[in-house]
Amino acid sequence: MDYTVKMREKVLKALSLYTDSVNMEKLVKIKQTTLLKWLLEVAELTRPNKIFVVTNNSEDIAYIRRRAIENGEEIQSKYNPLHVVHFDGPRDLARDRENTRILVKRGGEVAMVNTKERDEGLREMLELLDGVMKNKEMYIGFYCFGPRNSPYTLYGVQVTDSAYVIHSSNILYRVCYDVFTERDDISYMRFLHSASERDQNGWSVNIHKRRIYIDVEDQVTYSVNTQYAGNTVGLKKLSLRLCIYRGYKEGWLCEHMFIIGVKGFGDRVTYFTGAFPAGCGKTSTALIADTVVGDDLAIIRNSNGEARAVNPEVGMFGIVDDINPIDDPEIYKILTQRDTEVIFANVLLTEDGEIWWNGKPTPPKPGINYAGVWWPGKRNEKGDEIRPSHPNARFTTSIFYLKKLDPRINDPSGVLVKGMIFGGRDPDTWVPVEEAFDWDHGIVTKGASLESERTTAVLGPFGTQEFNPYAILDFLPISPGAFTELHFRFGEALTNKPHIFGVNYFLRDENGKYLTNKRDKYVWLKWMELRANRDVDAIETPTGYIPLYTDLKKLFEKELDKEFREELYEKLFTIRIAKHLEKTERIWRIYSTIPDTPKKLFNILIEQKKRLKDAEWHYGTAVSPFKLDRS
Repeated sequence: MDYTVKMREKVLKALSLYTDSVNMEKLVKIKQTTLLKWLLEVAELTRPNKIFVVTNNSEDIAYIRRRAIENGEEIQSKYNPLHVVHFDGPRDLARDRENTRILVKRGGEVAMVNTKERDEGLREMLELLDGVMKNKEMYIGFYCFGPRNSPYTLYGVQVTDSAYVIHSSNILYRVCYDVFTERDDISYMRFLHSASERDQNGWSVNIHKRRIYIDVEDQVTYSVNTQYAGNTVGLKKLSLRLCIYRGYKEGWLCEHMFIIGVKGFGDRVTYFTGAFPAGCGKTSTALIADTVVGDDLAIIRNSNGEARAVNPEVGMFGIVDDINPIDDPEIYKILTQRDTEVIFANVLLTEDGEIWWNGKPTPPKPGINYAGVWWPGKRNEKGDEIRPSHPNARFTTSIFYLKKLDPRINDPSGVLVKGMIFGGRDPDTWVPVEEAFDWDHGIVTKGASLESERTTAVLGPFGTQEFNPYAILDFLPISPGAFTELHFRFGEALTNKPHIFGVNYFLRDENGKYLTNKRDKYVWLKWMELRANRDVDAIETPTGYIPLYTDLKKLFEKELDKEFREELYEKLFTIRIAKHLEKTERIWRIYSTIPDTPKKLFNILIEQKKRLKDAEWHYGTAVSPFKLDRS
């Protein structure tokens, strides 16, 4: 008997102390001894009273649902046993930027990335996790981060004492226990989480010790004393950091982007990816498109000179606030019909068992929410009125409920990306839609320069404008400069580069009123589809290409049966030269502080500034689109 076999037997024998014969059989089938060894190390550290292994078996999936209710993490609604509500507690309602750290070697700080010295971080985490699962059940889930049998796909193992976390993962990702029993050659990400001590409401008690640490070199994440899914569901935003880092090393992209299809002439479907900060129209854009491949994450690789993308997920974790039957009919129906499975987080559960959020047509009734017992007019200790449903309240549900689901959701070869879209909350600078001059110009002026008003998805002051390159700053394990260099490198290797667009749904007039409505974004998508296939001309501006009025007029009439007036077009597509110059200076200053920013970025900003200065000399602080020439 060789050493490897002996070690495997020793590890399995030790694991048997933590589980029953049924779950032991599941562990024995796992091919990778190194994975079993890590699971043993976790069990010896956290000391659960039982290990439960989640397989592809429907009985295991049902067990997790049941345990989430039995241990108080989820509450069933009155009208649908598969519609459940989870509460995180008033201090655990969003991602925690301050306590989310990338672990680095001593002296390995990364510009604009929240880091912690690796040895120190691991010591702290080991202390926090010591015995943390006593008298609890440990759940182990195995997942594909991408379609089965795809060269794009990564793999992940989630270990947690929260049935809610596993329940969420089972909806959001492809359960792939069988892959781990068949193959011993796959690399995989590891995610260790514990809610730790919980109070009578089921909320994590030691929020002051909330820690989310990410070890990109070893492809492991740790989170403790938190329940909010953005901090705990490993394959969500924690894996994004690991995926980005691996892509940076190997030359491909892992993006915080949706993947959608927009129909064109005949049977043509043109695929776009799109990045928006949370609460800035990302989900609503995905759901208004003609087909949906994915609403949040994308793995994009070079395949024979083309950019092709897969959705690593099969579920949606979206903001439910303001979803209503008029503006969001499809997702509203999914969230309210009786034959769907949905986890609602931090909404209102009324006394009569109804789930309520801001956007439902009926007024809220008394019940319980993220702050405890709630009634209309209830105020907190500061005297502020408590909203019945939190602005960052979430839903988790399967993407397969979408009628618009693209048939290529499980295609191992992905879809051809012809356009990339970047958008944020911008009240006074960007026009509603604009195409960059080329790949490099778009990467710099649309992706690397993205700014947005802060939303409720992160802890901190609401409504302040902040720099958020590629809508991914919170998730970068490398600097924005290095991430930009990766995009340059990726683009250089492509024969057919995607077109890059910037969009802005939040432009306001002098009175602060929004100039567009939710449905208008469908027209912007249709115009981008035409431009990506070079079916329409455009107007050349100092910052890119914008639509002709006549083309938009036709699209509004055809797609929305809506009149689009010249006066509104002029308001929307006036190039605000002075504002763009201010923005260019801001972006220059920011990247000047990032040591590994590529020189190419500054050269492109110089060219943009020169065009803007020339336009300023000719037109002043702003220029009407009617004064500019076709490209």
